[in-house]
Amino acid sequence: MDVDLHGLFKNNKTFDYDDDYVYTDEDSQPCQSCGFVTVFIPLLYSVGLLWGLLGNGLVLLTLWSKRRKLSVMDIFILHLGIADVLLMLTLPLWAVDAVRGWIMGTGSCKLAGALFKINLYCCIFILALIGLERYLSSVRGVEMFSRNHPSAVHLSCVIVWFISLLLSIPDWIYLEAIMNETTPEKWQCDHVYPNNGMRISIRLLLFVVGVILPALMLLFCSILPYVQSRTSGSQKKKDIRTCVFVALGLACILGWTPYNVAFVVDTLSTSTASKWCEGKRWTAVDATAVLGLLHCVAKPVIYLCFSKEFQRRAMSMVKLKCFDEDSNEVSLWDCGEGSGCAGVQQEEQSSLHPINDINQTPKTQDQNV
Repeated sequence: MDVDLHGLFKNNKTFDYDDDYVYTDEDSQPCQSCGFVTVFIPLLYSVGLLWGLLGNGLVLLTLWSKRRKLSVMDIFILHLGIADVLLMLTLPLWAVDAVRGWIMGTGSCKLAGALFKINLYCCIFILALIGLERYLSSVRGVEMFSRNHPSAVHLSCVIVWFISLLLSIPDWIYLEAIMNETTPEKWQCDHVYPNNGMRISIRLLLFVVGVILPALMLLFCSILPYVQSRTSGSQKKKDIRTCVFVALGLACILGWTPYNVAFVVDTLSTSTASKWCEGKRWTAVDATAVLGLLHCVAKPVIYLCFSKEFQRRAMSMVKLKCFDEDSNEVSLWDCGEGSGCAGVQQEEQSSLHPINDINQTPKTQDQNV
């Protein structure tokens, strides 16, 4: 009996799965926000680079104009500005990385990653030094640094730089430009440790020594003077140095805390799975690192908002005006008036006159007797 299949197998063709079939997984699908990332992040870095270099450059030029008469606070801010400018110079590399991956090679990967960590350590260590100096002078009555001996302040900052450089050694050793696991044409700048145990131990040690210990000292030196003044009932007027110190501390905390939290979570995570975005990994560590890279932008704004003397000198620098030698004696952070600290000095002198009159009164009485 003949069976009519109506041409079922008449036009039968073979299908080559190797050439035409592509398996797609949900985790490997390109994320819809990647176009936003590749446009927004480079734009954000470009604006941050422009403002960061202009703002921090103006700070450095202003301090350089009075380099022979720098106060203790001036020296600390000078070193903070140098660290911020070095970090700002790496923003073009991170902008390219957000768009095309790390195509700059292993050398630039080590340099950019090390400067990122050096800025983190310098920021928190120098703020801890400022807090310790403020604590000893206000609570203990001990002068840790003196304007007459600026070399001691510079030496302390050099030690901070040296410690930060030591803590960045793992970045110089283990950072490499490696090929992306999902798309071989993409590269990324990441650490390559010999094993997972060494990875966890090194990262936790650096976190404790470079972040936790100076942060505890910073909090101790910031909170204890406030608590002591509240318990003793003394209401001391806050000077500009204290306000700038608190504002810088808040900027450091807001800029680096999200990254540090994501860094610890990523270190302790046992999952090796990661989300990939068009061949570029965009994890919580990468996202929070943006705040760390851009926190330097806020510091010039803090200086402009709290110091009238810095505003005056900065505007004069922009207008290419010169300063008198006497104006270099004025610290940028000791008073808020545009004329410098002359008003404060006059108030201090006037407050001494009644005491002198009291001391002279008994002498005149004795002479009359």
